[in-house]
Amino acid sequence: MEFRQLHYFVAVVEEGSISAASRRVHVAQPALTRQIRLLEEDLETRLFDRHVRGMRLTVAGQALYEEAQELLDRSIRLKARLSALGRGVIGKVSLGVTVTHLWVPEVARLMGRYRDRYPQVAFEVFPLLSGPQLDRLREGSLDAGILYLDDSGQPGLETRLLQHDHLILAVPEASPWACEPPATLTELADADFVWGFRSASPVYFDRVQAHFQRLDFHPRVVQYGADNIAILSMVAAGLGIAILPAASSCHPMPGIRFLSLPELEACNMPLWFAWRPDNDLPALGNLIALVESFDAPE
Repeated sequence: MEFRQLHYFVAVVEEGSISAASRRVHVAQPALTRQIRLLEEDLETRLFDRHVRGMRLTVAGQALYEEAQELLDRSIRLKARLSALGRGVIGKVSLGVTVTHLWVPEVARLMGRYRDRYPQVAFEVFPLLSGPQLDRLREGSLDAGILYLDDSGQPGLETRLLQHDHLILAVPEASPWACEPPATLTELADADFVWGFRSASPVYFDRVQAHFQRLDFHPRVVQYGADNIAILSMVAAGLGIAILPAASSCHPMPGIRFLSLPELEACNMPLWFAWRPDNDLPALGNLIALVESFDAPE
């Protein structure tokens, strides 16, 4: 039994005759008659009682008609769904974003435009540091990531530069530096710093450390936070000061003052969009195309 035969069968039932059905489905009457007989032979039962006034459904024919309508409707819905999946207009795509950059305008613009263009795609966004993002990208449990990478990229990943970031100083509002900001890092030599763990974002951590070594600056770390939000909350509580990506200031936190220093602005922290090239998910392909349509950072 073929869907094509079911389609012909329904047309004969609804039109009331072979001749009228042949015009509806654009098939010659002899060919249409043959397909109905093949369907009956396949099912091993008569579907119509044929008489001089036309054709009347048998009990088996009536049961098939009811089932055929549902099957044909389901096949139409299935074809439409598969087509939409193939074009990436439905389905889901998972995106990791470093915690700091969830509120960055460029990231918000990317997610907003994707939602506008593909409103039926489930957009799963995971706030993850760069280290865990890399792990999940490599194991295939994350479709794409927005994270810190070396300029040379990472083996097994395709990347596009999304934004240039730099560093910024975060101090408690009650700190004297909030009113009289330091001019150089040297003035912070004796300050208590809140820092992050290298395992959370090795590329970011090493890049910052290399920059400080060039400046011969060695911060005195007394507290550690699991991510930048945790670090900022500790700064707000007065446990120390912190040096973070400037994107942190896009989401101001109560009790914190963000300060710019030329030596921190000189540390380029490129933010990348990354994915596995063997991931052929259409919804991801549309997200990649949207990223590539943005103007490249200078």
